[in-house]
Amino acid sequence: MLLILNNHDYRYAVEQIMLILFPGEKPEHTETGQANRAVSTLSLGKTWATARTNLTWQGEEAVGVSRVRCDRLTDALTRDRLLQRIVKQSFYKAAVAATGIIPDWGALTGIRPAKLASKALKGGQSEAQVRRLFQREFFVSPERTSLALEAARASLACEAELRADELSLYVGIPFCPTRCAYCSFVSADVGRALKLVEPYLDALEREIDAVADYLRRANSHIRTLYIGGGTPTTLSAPQLERLIGRLRQRLDLRRLTEFTVEAGRPDTITAEKMAVLRAAGVDRVSVNPQSMRDEVLAAMGRAHTAEDILRAYEIVRAAGIPIVNLDLIAGLPRDNLAGFRATLDAVLALDPENITVHTLALKKGARLMLEREGLPSGAETAAMLDYAREKLTAASFWPYYLYRQKYMSGALENIGWCKRGTEGIYNICIMEELHTILALGAGGSTKLTDPETGRIVRLTNPKYPQQYIERIDSLCAEKSALVDFQLGLQQRRQH
Repeated sequence: MLLILNNHDYRYAVEQIMLILFPGEKPEHTETGQANRAVSTLSLGKTWATARTNLTWQGEEAVGVSRVRCDRLTDALTRDRLLQRIVKQSFYKAAVAATGIIPDWGALTGIRPAKLASKALKGGQSEAQVRRLFQREFFVSPERTSLALEAARASLACEAELRADELSLYVGIPFCPTRCAYCSFVSADVGRALKLVEPYLDALEREIDAVADYLRRANSHIRTLYIGGGTPTTLSAPQLERLIGRLRQRLDLRRLTEFTVEAGRPDTITAEKMAVLRAAGVDRVSVNPQSMRDEVLAAMGRAHTAEDILRAYEIVRAAGIPIVNLDLIAGLPRDNLAGFRATLDAVLALDPENITVHTLALKKGARLMLEREGLPSGAETAAMLDYAREKLTAASFWPYYLYRQKYMSGALENIGWCKRGTEGIYNICIMEELHTILALGAGGSTKLTDPETGRIVRLTNPKYPQQYIERIDSLCAEKSALVDFQLGLQQRRQH
């Protein structure tokens, strides 16, 4: 779609709302004869600032207009925020008029809707006022507004328990048995990259040792520990024991209240590995079936069956892991509403403490981004999420975190559901940016976070295991930025 901006340079805002409302389109800014186009114009008068979008879509023409009083544009930050809002609102109104489609998240483009709600609540607004903000300013449906408010409540409760000298630690294991069709993560197939696993663990141990020293100097303590991937349980039982043993040996984990490992692929779960995890103090394991239908699993590129998922779940339970999460994806190839319902019902029957319901996102680098065969429509995917919301609520689960992604089917969301008291603190902290997330390993993205100012400093490790191994010395040195950052937070809190 050709995007033409008149009298403003809010290019990113226009592109984001376009991607939400027209997910199959690519933003273009050069005239090459495109039939689909949007002209976004911003006008500043004495009393009103007005945004107008003239949209041409598949031969239909529509206009959307939104405005804000100029006396509300009090400072540069507020001015940009409100002007971008009306630009997006005008685009949304034109798109709805042209297509007749009303998205559940309306004109809200951010990936963290709950953060908007929690910020408003912290600022003194009532829940009724937040509902009006979501529904009148952003045209969000009542159901999605309620989801955002629930997640905001969980975020505020979590934030109240965190201390300035605490952070979370993420350890990445970038290996998988095979690559799933929807996956865009850089993860190595262990069948071809087996020779890298041991050198990778050697490098990871060096990063653990360096970070242990920085944490001591920063007077900072690990509140939650999350080993993700990839698929961490691709490692053998001795390799898992080696990794976790190094973490426990070198790091002060006396404040640790949550230790999670993504078991991910059921075909990597064995009794021996689960025994190692439980003996090491792991109290949360995530098993990711994604679907309980064999034909859908095959279309995803999974090398296991639904029966294998049931066996893996029994192994995890037999090991005595207290909290188990099961991941599902709505909108997978060859799935449909009836199939997703059957999957969710089967998962509920297992009685896990957490169920995460993702919406399929067509990510760059994933095979599905290119093929797009047999995918349910956005409307059918929305019906899957509606069914999940109804069934999970009736089963006494509640939504404790949510986020959205680009190229997501139906412009919908991912939601973590849990039984009361079993919410994952790490998930809330990373999604709502409540404190620093220190990330180790290939693909790890450290976010040094100041929750009071919103300032974030990012330190990114290389995505590929070989590059990570080669650069381990410089990566360890970069992490020293943690010391001054964390000490600064603590000193400000003391004063």
